[in-house]
Parts: sequence; structure tokens; C-alpha cells
Amino acid sequence: MTALLEHLRTHRTPTRLLVALRALVRTDSLWLVFLACVTGTLAGLAVTVITDTTLFAHHLLAPGHGRLSGLPGLVPWRALCVPTLGGLALGLWHFLANRDGHSPRPVDPIEANALHGGRMSLRDSLVVTGQTILSNGCGASLGLEAGFSQIGAAFGSRIGRNLRLHRADVRMLVGAGTAGAIGAAFDAPLAGAFYAFELIIGSYAYPLLAPVACATLCALAVVHMTGAILPAMVIDTPATVPPLAYPLLAALGLAAALIGVALMKSVAATETLLRRLVRPDWLRPAVGGLLVGLLALLSPSVLSSGHMAMRAGLVHAPGLSLAVWLLLLKAVASSISVGAGFRGGLFFASLYLGVLAGAAFCSLTAPFLPLPVTLCTVAGMCALATTIIGAPLTMILLALETTHSPGMTAAVALAAIVASLTVRRIFGYTFATWRFHLRGENIRSGVDVGWMRALTVARMMRPIVDSLPAGMSVAEARATFAGRMPRYIVLLDADQHYAGLVEGTRIGTLDVPPEQPLSDLAEARHEVLAPGSCVAEAVATFERTSHPALAVVGAQGHVMGLLSERYVLRRYAEELERTRRDLAGEKYAR
Repeated sequence: MTALLEHLRTHRTPTRLLVALRALVRTDSLWLVFLACVTGTLAGLAVTVITDTTLFAHHLLAPGHGRLSGLPGLVPWRALCVPTLGGLALGLWHFLANRDGHSPRPVDPIEANALHGGRMSLRDSLVVTGQTILSNGCGASLGLEAGFSQIGAAFGSRIGRNLRLHRADVRMLVGAGTAGAIGAAFDAPLAGAFYAFELIIGSYAYPLLAPVACATLCALAVVHMTGAILPAMVIDTPATVPPLAYPLLAALGLAAALIGVALMKSVAATETLLRRLVRPDWLRPAVGGLLVGLLALLSPSVLSSGHMAMRAGLVHAPGLSLAVWLLLLKAVASSISVGAGFRGGLFFASLYLGVLAGAAFCSLTAPFLPLPVTLCTVAGMCALATTIIGAPLTMILLALETTHSPGMTAAVALAAIVASLTVRRIFGYTFATWRFHLRGENIRSGVDVGWMRALTVARMMRPIVDSLPAGMSVAEARATFAGRMPRYIVLLDADQHYAGLVEGTRIGTLDVPPEQPLSDLAEARHEVLAPGSCVAEAVATFERTSHPALAVVGAQGHVMGLLSERYVLRRYAEELERTRRDLAGEKYAR
């Protein structure tokens, strides 16, 4: 602290102050923990503002009442008009923002950490947060976690970028902001911290524990002081778990994985269908809002994130027929909400869907082996949410912090693990990575793969290559390279386009007739590398083709260079080792 005060006295301007703080952070890791605490505090304030604003908006649908999903009924005209008008407002917002055709697509925390070294736009994140509030506030069947995590991560990114911190430090602050937001939203600091480790940062390292945990605790303190959390639930947990319950919980995990995969695929199918049926993009959210309003007439529990309905289901689980009916309604409403263009996520919604799936499963197994209904609802909640978000340890810790029952949490962990393994085996995506896949991005987690995108074939290739006409004879090739036979020779056709690759040792072999054309010796005629391919794609191409070297060919068929597998693997190993050192946090030890 003395060092900071000294810097404050000697550096009066904001720029010099930033330089001083940056120097302190780079020399003492405790200052990085301090920045994480600041990020967590801002995330907690954001959770408070978003929650209070959304609750205020809910009064448009149900004046004088609380959260929408816990209401026993709604006035029909409000149930239809408010979601429709909210969707229309959101559609016009999109239309006005994109009218020039150059509106940038917001980057979410997972994508920022995976591809951009934690770089996020605070302005775009505020827009995403505002659209999430509007979507949830008008009753769209989505959760607020997208807004919570987006703005919390953006605060961390802005702090790290303003101080020009190392790439790994910025990524950590993005994770700290997200951890604070999720931990504060659920009143679950452990779940919030490991949400960041599993999804946003993509790995766990000991030096990351202190800043991420401190950020979560600071955010939690803020929401407690502002009263932005719900009262704690009192759940009737079983004292013991029957041994025969474990195989059934594994079956519940399998069923939850199948339901989650079906939900994610239905979201994509609904989005495609609505795009075909409703041509104006700005009108699509209004149509989706009307459809959600119609479903809300059947049950208000489909509205918003379903948080209150989830809490009610954990305390008093519904019967089989009601649970299945509400499960179908909520799944359809969530698919329509995402497909229509509302902002939000499926994390909160998946918790409610999991409770309903667990209640239905408990009723089905009751004739064979009666299970504690709370055990099934909590296990279903964690298993289905694990399928959607892909973070089993986060959900296991959330179960522990919700039920305060270590014995039941151990049994619930089995359902979450089975769900995680099943969805990896049969689908391979979470909801976030599935959305990335649909738009052409191959991102599986927040692990930093940005360096792999930056390390392209064009940067690694040897631009000067030895080339000969494909119709030239072997004897002419030997004469051309007399005394200096290159390792690889690129063959060109009459139009100077790529026609194959020949190893120099084959030309010098006595078994090859001198009059034979080089085209007969050509290999890899159709296997080439594109200059814009990243190192991972190059490695995959070499493994698929089994060629030691390949030509780099441009869009017009002209040869741009040559790249060998040995060099690619060496560069890949060097960059991978550098990334591992960063993740291990070697610089935090300074």
C-alpha cells in the first residue's frame, strides 16, 4: 500500500497512474487479486441492477406481484400483449442497430477467452445486457445469465485492457467477472467460481483460485448488502440414500442428457422454421412473444427464467402428468424464445426443466423402488443443467450449496457425470458451443486457442520453392538440379497451376527410367494447404493425408509456398508449451 501511495503522489495524471498500477500488478500478484475484487464488486452491482430492473418490468405483466414463473395465473390480455410488445421493441432495437449493415456481433465471454485473449467490448456488452433485461422483463422464456456473465466479464476485460495486462491476466479477469456474476445470482460462491474455471477460463490452476474466489465473494457481499437475493430455501433432504438408488440416478442422468440434446436441437430447428415463416427479422421477436404469451395462458411457469417455479418444484414436486405437461410447455417456450431472437440463455431454464424431469422420473420409478422426491428433483436439475452448460463440477457444487447435504450431493454427482459423459458421446456440444458450431465456429470451451488461429499456414510456410513443369522428363530434371537435388519439387501444369509434389530422392533413384515424365511420380495431387488455415487445421491435414510435406496453394491454383509436417509440429509444440506455461501462471510467482 505504501508503494501505491507513493505512486499516487508522484504520478498526477490518469495515464501515469495507469502506468504505475500496471507496474505494481506485474511485479506483485496481490494487486491482481485486488483487481479481481474490483471486478467482482462491479459484477455484484450489475447483478443487483439487472435483477431489480427486471423485477420492475415484470410488474407490467403482473402488477403488485413478484417473479412471473411463480404466479398462479395471469390476466389474458397482459399475457398476450406484454411479450408481443416486448418482442416488437426488441425487433425494432435490432433493426435500428443494424440498419447500416455494419453492426458488430457481440463477443461473449467464452468466445473472448478462446479466440481474443479476453478482449470484449464494454459497449456491446451493455447492449447485450439491455436486450437480455428487455427479453426477460417482457416474459421471454429465457434466463438472465447471459446478461449477468456478459457484463461481469466485460468489466474484467476493460480493466485488464486499460492496464495493458498480459493476455493470461486479462482472461483471468474475464473469468473473475463471470464468476462473481453467476455466484451472486445463485448465492453460490463455489458454483460461481467453478463456472468460470470450467466454462470461461477453460482450466483450473492454483494461482487462479485466489483472484477468482475473491471476486466471487466480493460480488456475493454486494448482493447481500443490497438485498438482491431471494430467501434461502428449506428443502427436505433425505438422511440417507438407498444403495439401489444409484443405478436409477445413473438412468436419470442418461434421460436428462437425451432431453437436453433434444432441447438444443429443437432450438436450432425452431430458429430455422421461424426464419422461413417470418421474413422480416424485426418482426420475428414479436411473433415469438405472442406464441410464448399463448403458452403462458396454459401455465405462467413458462415465462421468464422459471426461477420461482424451480424453487417451488424443489419444495413441492409436481406429479407425473403435471410434471410432463410443464416440461413440454417450458421446452417449447424456451425454443421459441431463442429461435425468435430474444436475448438470454438456457442455464436458468434448464434448472427448472431438470426439476420437472426429476419429478416425473420419481413418479415413474415409485412402483418399483420409491426414491426421495427431493433426491430426484435435485439430481434431475443438476444433470439437465450439466447437459446444457457442460460444467458438471459447477452443478455438483450448486447442489451442495442449495441442499447443504453432502451425502445427497454425492449421489447427485453420479447423475451429473453420467449426463456429461452421455452428451459428449452422442452430441459433443453444450448449448453455447452448439450455437458457435451453427455459425461456423469450432469452439469447445474457453481454452485459449486464439494463438492457433493467429499461427496460419501463410506465416509458417517456406515461400521459395523449387518447381518444374509436370511434363518434364526425369532426365531433364536431373540435369536441371545437377549437384543440388532439392528435397521436394513442386510440379506445375501449362497454366502454372499446381499439379503435384515429387520428392527429390525419387528423381535420383536409378530404378526410375530417364524418359519417364515427372507427372507419373507426382504425389499429393489433390491434397494441398490453404494459406489461411491455422496450425491445428494443418496438423489435421497432415495426419489425414500421411504426406511429410504439402504445397500451399492460393485460391487461383497458384503455388505460394511449401510446408513440412515436421516444422508444423515443432511450431505447434512450442506454442502449446508457451500456452501451458501461461495457464500454469508462472508469472504470478514473480
